[in-house]
Amino acid sequence: MYINYNMDQLILPMDLETMIPEHHVSRTIHQQVEAIPEIDIQKWQTAEGRPSYHPKMMLKVILYAYSQGVTSGRKIASMTQENIP
Repeated sequence: MYINYNMDQLILPMDLETMIPEHHVSRTIHQQVEAIPEIDIQKWQTAEGRPSYHPKMMLKVILYAYSQGVTSGRKIASMTQENIP
């Protein structure tokens, strides 16, 4: 079981979908990761412990950070709270 997340949510007062340019690298990363078959992701799922974040979401975060030259875990965590492309 994974912690629920929604990439299409609207955070008021701004619509993030309109703030990200059409050909931005984050959109490409999103499309490529979503193309990974769910069956390949499910084999890593476990019922033990606390629910985890979905592996696709975590992969998107890591790939975007690396594409921006950020490899530090702490800096990546900071990016998730501060950055909107």
